[in-house]
Amino acid sequence: MRITGGTVLLASGGLQPADLSLADGLIQIGGTGRDAAFDAAGLLVLPGIVDLHGDAFERQVQPRPGVGFPLGLALRDTESQLLANGITTAFHGVTLSWEPGLRGLPAWRALLAALDAGTWACDMRVHLRWEAYNLDALDTAIADIEAGRVHLLAFNDHTPAILQKLHDPIEGAKYAGRAGMKMPAFKALATRVSDRSPEVPAALVRIAAAARRAGLPMASHDDDTIAARDGFRGLGARICEFPMAEQVGAAAVAAGDFVAMGCPNVVRGGSHLGWASAARLAEQGICTVLTSDYYYPAMIPAAFEMVRRGKMDLPGAWRLISENPARAAGLTDRGTIDDGKRADLAIVDPATHRCVATVASGRLAFATVEGAARLSGL
Repeated sequence: MRITGGTVLLASGGLQPADLSLADGLIQIGGTGRDAAFDAAGLLVLPGIVDLHGDAFERQVQPRPGVGFPLGLALRDTESQLLANGITTAFHGVTLSWEPGLRGLPAWRALLAALDAGTWACDMRVHLRWEAYNLDALDTAIADIEAGRVHLLAFNDHTPAILQKLHDPIEGAKYAGRAGMKMPAFKALATRVSDRSPEVPAALVRIAAAARRAGLPMASHDDDTIAARDGFRGLGARICEFPMAEQVGAAAVAAGDFVAMGCPNVVRGGSHLGWASAARLAEQGICTVLTSDYYYPAMIPAAFEMVRRGKMDLPGAWRLISENPARAAGLTDRGTIDDGKRADLAIVDPATHRCVATVASGRLAFATVEGAARLSGL
């Protein structure tokens, strides 16, 4: 198909009028033909969004504690949300934890099987959020890495925080409910898991080595100190996810790492946990990647909010959700609009900031009513 009449964010030259031809899933700038055409007059044609960290799919799998739905159904609905928001590459942040239920080993296996069984327009990938104390699942995780079923490995350690929150009956009930357990049984499980803390460092070394052999990008999550970030960098993790202190993010960027934060933080005007402002850190060059985190619709508004703040133009803001995350993930075939690049596009109304159409690997994967009316030659 062809995309005509739009203002295109080109890899060279920024925003300018251009027509695009899409063939065999790739972009050609200019070109002619009689194929189906999309009239993008008055619209922005932008690189498809690359979401490095999104776990909103969990709400489709388990919309209420203990209430689960088939994984195929949940992923189909998730894909619809992704494409409607211009996201053409999505790394599902799948937590593999010692907690039973939504984040347990059976759920992990079921989700991988559902991804394998489906045919997806969005390039949906697996971001393994490895919970450090989940020692019993270590061999399974390594086997899945070696089998090519994992595309990004992140080091998580939520166990100390969970243990702390179990002292609060209200907060503790949330974790027990998610695991489908009564509170006393969940507390006993958490205690048994924490007693194995001496084994955790060696397990991290093992899984990091497997990821390096597989050539996977790696991230560390919620780094609270520069020393912690340095340690994970030593294991091969060059993405610093959601640093808990500004100086940690600054040190990571100074060392050449990517720093990822959440688009909801930008759209809402700050972190819901009271941490640093992602928008401010992006303006300082500390935050270099923005992700959906827990809310897919936040990504496009976050880019435009960065522009509204007055310190970043749209090419620079869009880079945070397209080119930079693609680079962080080692995906050299996408993230920009250029000859020979993968034809992943988000076509956006500059007035409403709404995604009018999404093209994934050269095929129209989503269109609003307005977008459908702009098609011809079908």
